[in-house]
Amino acid sequence: MLLIFFHEMGHYIAARRRGLNVGTPTFIPFVGAWIQLKDMPHDAETEAYVGIAGPVAGTLVSLACYHLAGVNQSPLLLALAYAGFMLNLFNLIPLSPMDGGRITGVISPRVWWLGVPILAGLFVMNPSPILILIAGLAVPHLMAGRNAASANAAEYYDVPAATRWNYAAWYLGLTAFLAIMTHELHNELMALRAP
Repeated sequence: MLLIFFHEMGHYIAARRRGLNVGTPTFIPFVGAWIQLKDMPHDAETEAYVGIAGPVAGTLVSLACYHLAGVNQSPLLLALAYAGFMLNLFNLIPLSPMDGGRITGVISPRVWWLGVPILAGLFVMNPSPILILIAGLAVPHLMAGRNAASANAAEYYDVPAATRWNYAAWYLGLTAFLAIMTHELHNELMALRAP
């Protein structure tokens, strides 16, 4: 719960820094948490800024758990670090309304279509009602992304190329880091379980 709380507080602080009215994190057991944006972002860059703040905060807290696990030789803290890295990586699937979709929307809403086979692949590997819920929530965003050329949407997604590249670099770097850490910690935890 604390790992998710810090992730959500990253979103909360970022939204407040951009002047958005936002509620405190809301938790639903076995589903997750979110912050309620009472003011919607005015442009894709603000949405990406708020979107990436959660995984960055969650990654930093997971790194702290990983460090403390090494210092204290604690399998529990190692498992918590693994869970934190994995949850933040999962949240970076480039499919809105996930954080990855909010971040990649500033690059192009068309990137969201890359999240469809990722989500489908995860469902094939591990069928879950949560994945079905995410897919259902993603459909309206995918349809809206197809209409990104409309006048209102074009204005929302109109950001300088340098901003797009900056968020692309952050997104890819954070995704790669989380994938590596998730893989490494999975191996460490499996080694601890070996007789």
